Amino acid sequence: MADVWKEGIRCCEIHCPRCEKQMGADDERILSVYDHKAICMECKKKEEQRPDYGDVSKQMIGQCMIDTELALSDPGAYCYHHFYPFTC
Repeated sequence: MADVWKEGIRCCEIHCPRCEKQMGADDERILSVYDHKAICMECKKKEEQRPDYGDVSKQMIGQCMIDTELALSDPGAYCYHHFYPFTC
């Protein structure tokens, strides 16, 4: 799991993987609760409208806490970045 969270918040994404919108270093991004990829804020708003978002986000945060916070003390605030935007 450690490698997955590092890749997600490293800001190596210069395009949103969902809509292909270019993202600069100062553009806010957030991790998807579905696939843990850094997506643009517009795609996050669309993600939040999905009917299963509430259930998926609860499951994701529970699993994230098990995988990172308990095992690794949540290095880099991986779980946090699923709900709060960040810039590079």
